[in-house]
Amino acid sequence: MLPHFYSVNEYLKGTYGVKMYKLALNGGMNCPNRDGLIDTRGCIFCSAGGSGDFACTNVDDAKKLISNKYTGNNFIAYFQSYTNTYADVSYLRNLFMPVINNPDVKILSIATRPDCLDDSVITLLDELNKIKPVWIELGLQTIHKKTSDYIRRGYELDIFTDAVKRLNNSDIKVIVHMILGLPGESDEMMLDTARFIANSGAWGIKLQLLHVLKGTDLADDYNNHLFETMTMDNYIRLIGRIIELLPPDMVIHRLTGDGPKKILIAPLWSADKKRVHNSLMQYFTNNNIIQGRNYE
Repeated sequence: MLPHFYSVNEYLKGTYGVKMYKLALNGGMNCPNRDGLIDTRGCIFCSAGGSGDFACTNVDDAKKLISNKYTGNNFIAYFQSYTNTYADVSYLRNLFMPVINNPDVKILSIATRPDCLDDSVITLLDELNKIKPVWIELGLQTIHKKTSDYIRRGYELDIFTDAVKRLNNSDIKVIVHMILGLPGESDEMMLDTARFIANSGAWGIKLQLLHVLKGTDLADDYNNHLFETMTMDNYIRLIGRIIELLPPDMVIHRLTGDGPKKILIAPLWSADKKRVHNSLMQYFTNNNIIQGRNYE
């Protein structure tokens, strides 16, 4: 158990008594930010894989992909690529029901957008949540309008707030994605986003470093020297400050991330995930980082 923050592994072991592995899945959906409903270019940082570069199309293939790491039968089925509620409810039902009823799947986790959660989708998610736990992951990234316009997020903050409220009304756990290092954002701006998430009603958070990936519009801006990526030291210090702002019972699902190395342009230090993780743990220990210390 990590003494400094409430990690997802700690939550899973405390709740289920076992370690679980995540199966990255592709549900075959698009995104309103890509198909023309909102935009055709996607979010500025998103690769062609729609944040699901490692995803498989079915549970069995995903299990084979991690078989060298794990041979148990306790999995989180994670629909990761693009927007995984962006389809007719009948399609979603036919997609999710076999997965959630798979005996090896203990939790269904779905990444989507808050503007793709109409009442019929919420009703289906509520039904699924009565079979096994459902987690919904929402890509907020930032609360600042100038930044959200720049990254082409495509929805306003009140859409996010309403989605979290309706999901909470169905007792569905919400995990919020936040990106650190977005162009133009100061440390204080990022801390403001963290404070907002802390008080949003979300159950969990994913903290993600901004990656510049080949083939994205963000890469063009980076190559044109319009912004710089975060240093590891600054990232680690900022993560420590954010953890202290989060409520003690908020589950932290990620402290960093590693973009696909073949298309990662910057920051290259992020590719050494073990080094980053060890540096974070050492910093937390040296500075007595405690989750919830500054949460109000």
